[in-house]
Amino acid sequence: MLRRRISLIMTCYFRHLDKVFKKAGLQIDVDNRKRVDLILHEMAGIEYKDCVQTWKAIKNLIQDEDVFIERLRQECMARNIDLEY
Repeated sequence: MLRRRISLIMTCYFRHLDKVFKKAGLQIDVDNRKRVDLILHEMAGIEYKDCVQTWKAIKNLIQDEDVFIERLRQECMARNIDLEY
């Protein structure tokens, strides 16, 4: 039970980013979920797996949504994560 709960917590903030992911042309799936999570932690400047602090930082970064989306797209492309456009 604890192991399953930890994996859910790891990307718990993803549900808040659905619209942003769509605007970025990013389809989250089993293959890229962890890589996108790592990118978001890096963009937020937070050590990996500290999702609470990452989400706090992302909420600030996302205030300029266009800049956030463009950076997310660039980071995904640099890591060969497929985008829809």
